[in-house]
Amino acid sequence: MEKKLIGIDLGGTTIKFGILTPQGEVQQKWSIETDISEEGTKIVPDIIETIKHRLELYNMTTDEFIGIGMGTPGAVNIEQGSVIGAYNLNWKTEQPIRQQIESALGIPFVLDNDANVAALGERWMGAGNNNPDVAFMTLGTGVGGGIIAEGNLLHGVAGAAGEIGHITVDPTGFECTCGKRGCLETVASATGVVRVARQLSEEYAGESELKSMIDDGQEVTSKLVFDQAKADDPFAEMVVDKVCFYLGLACAHIGNMLNPSDIVIGGGVSAAGEFLREKIQRYFDEFTFKQVRESTAIKLAVLGNDAGIIGAASLALTFNEEK
Repeated sequence: MEKKLIGIDLGGTTIKFGILTPQGEVQQKWSIETDISEEGTKIVPDIIETIKHRLELYNMTTDEFIGIGMGTPGAVNIEQGSVIGAYNLNWKTEQPIRQQIESALGIPFVLDNDANVAALGERWMGAGNNNPDVAFMTLGTGVGGGIIAEGNLLHGVAGAAGEIGHITVDPTGFECTCGKRGCLETVASATGVVRVARQLSEEYAGESELKSMIDDGQEVTSKLVFDQAKADDPFAEMVVDKVCFYLGLACAHIGNMLNPSDIVIGGGVSAAGEFLREKIQRYFDEFTFKQVRESTAIKLAVLGNDAGIIGAASLALTFNEEK
């Protein structure tokens, strides 16, 4: 019988799990709440407990699995299988995750950064079509990313490769939590889009429902900005155009340097769909040279919330290759 994979997507509010075939088909999936109390000490025991419970439920044994892969926030030590500084999980000290899970379950375990893992998912079973050169950008609360080059996920010497959110797109722009100015994350994340809208509204003098809402102190979200732009609000269109200028510029930097077959855009902000993609494409075309323009495609992610578990499971395929 063909052995299976387990993929885990560890987030600040929920932990998603999947049992997959080595071909990437999700056969079972479930989730549990992330209990970050007591400095996050319950998270790993909860993961072990729910996997044991599900294996009993499905009448499966641990030797039916190739391995377990997991995507996690924080800085990951891949060699040690540990995580440090995942503050949204309340993990302040280094967490020896692999050691705990392997000793409890007896299944080989591997983990990586959550954005890298989502990149692997979209590359393997999503918009990347399993191509060897794919860049992935996720536009959510922040801007994350992952880069697969010639079939390999890039990590860099300090594990900071693929930090697309920190590409500088405006050297005199907003301060970023990383300590420098003008990062893509400050203008293209969900909060960044709203920040751009507030800044531009100070100088905009025309008629606009969006500007009226900002001036009125009403709550404004990135979704609202895009919805207003789709409804032909001239100020909202100006905001979206500015955000897409920044995104197109960042994608062009990636394209000109790495020339991947696909730059895949996911995360909550990408729900604006083709409306967003085509505007990014326009600026990408302006800022790339001919060979890149003709060979690198800007695409929307297709896996949604499953990208994490699928990418995590693909990490565990390495155990299959080692046998």
